[in-house]
Amino acid sequence: MSVKLEDVLKDVNLIKNIEEIAKDTALLHGVLMRTKETPNSPDVVSYAPITLFPTPVPTALFHQALAVQTHFNRLVDRVSQDPTFLEETLASTIKVDDFTARLFRIYKQVQQEHLLQSIVLGLNRSDYMLDHRPGGGTSLKQIEINTIAASFGGLASRTPDVHRHILKVANLPEECDRVLDNNPAAGLARALATAWQLYGSERAVVMFLVEDVQRNIYDHRYVENELWKRNIPVIRRQFEDVCRTGSLDQSKRLFVDGREIAIVYFRNGYMPQNYTSERSWEARLMMERSLAVKCPDISTHLAGTKKVQQELARPGVLERFFPDEPEAVAQIRATFTGLYTLDMGEDGDKTVAMALANPDQYVLKPQREGGGNNIYGSEICEVLENMKNSSERTAYILMDKIQPVPVQNYLLRPGAPLRLNSCLSELGAFGAYVRKGKDVVFNECVGHLLRTKSSEHADGGVAAGVAVLDNPLLV
Repeated sequence: MSVKLEDVLKDVNLIKNIEEIAKDTALLHGVLMRTKETPNSPDVVSYAPITLFPTPVPTALFHQALAVQTHFNRLVDRVSQDPTFLEETLASTIKVDDFTARLFRIYKQVQQEHLLQSIVLGLNRSDYMLDHRPGGGTSLKQIEINTIAASFGGLASRTPDVHRHILKVANLPEECDRVLDNNPAAGLARALATAWQLYGSERAVVMFLVEDVQRNIYDHRYVENELWKRNIPVIRRQFEDVCRTGSLDQSKRLFVDGREIAIVYFRNGYMPQNYTSERSWEARLMMERSLAVKCPDISTHLAGTKKVQQELARPGVLERFFPDEPEAVAQIRATFTGLYTLDMGEDGDKTVAMALANPDQYVLKPQREGGGNNIYGSEICEVLENMKNSSERTAYILMDKIQPVPVQNYLLRPGAPLRLNSCLSELGAFGAYVRKGKDVVFNECVGHLLRTKSSEHADGGVAAGVAVLDNPLLV
């Protein structure tokens, strides 16, 4: 961090002035979030949580994350096309994790029906932290890859102008060039538009499958509006709507409310609580069986599970998917931290012993998305002691705990007092790809995301109320 920015962080009067300007600037630039918690609560719009200043990120590591993303796109796609790998990898997990098992049953049914749809659309986000080891420098290490409902591509397109304005107000105009332009919303929409065109019906619509309470609706709207600019019609529906009005015709085309669906874009359906009844599961199966392009389809959803992530880190596994591309393998593997199986047997027993001996060095991860699910520190011992001899442990994987260096910043949240925090950041790279048959017609890294939280919080994202939006300040 530059000395000038460090000085600004200590200037209490300047910070108080910038706080009010930052709130207004976030609102002016459309960095918005709903505050309603239930369908019946008041519909209030405020600025989305954001850091007061952008956070320093080493330029080389930032560009490393962006450069490897097209390889991760291809890896996810190839994993999703390998039924033997998915079945073998998830065999132990689906015996003890009901949610993954339900998804897997849908996957098997769709496979047996030999679906005719050859268009595959993937919109994902690979998340990293900067790992600092004493004497070993700083390296980029992957936390996870999100293959369903990867969020904040919309709001991340609006935040650079907010931070540039704040830097000018703080009399740091020379820092503005180090906050890069970023427009994931446009890139995600280009991939959606490519898949829509390949579907081949101008009457067919893109359906965003959403929750009943949509606090993050403005993030969706930026992507949605990019589609409307291309004259691509968009509708928003919930599982309940698909249950009530959805149907397949003889050609397996999907209709909802009488509209033909070209693409089902899942912004919901990644957590067990999203499936509120058996009818929700029936709706998911109907969509997966249909001719509509799914984003993601069920195999790509499964390719994003933690168990698959752990298996891909085993020696020799990446080579299975990139047999003649050692450079791609090396670039992907360089981002992996230690990932360990908890399957029953000698390897899993070693993992348990490792975790119990040094719990602060690891993270225990279930097969869940959405933030706030991971287990840390002494709680790892409590959980593993209760199930170390049980197959229940195979619902989890163990990962080395990434050790970033905290930085100082202010976290601006509606209704919360502003104070200087010791913060940790998470860098995401958005990937988008489209394949028709064996031909990859679109494969890009379409933008980035930085989220920052107080170092007192071990886990949780923006939607969970822990992290806030941020921008990299390249150093």
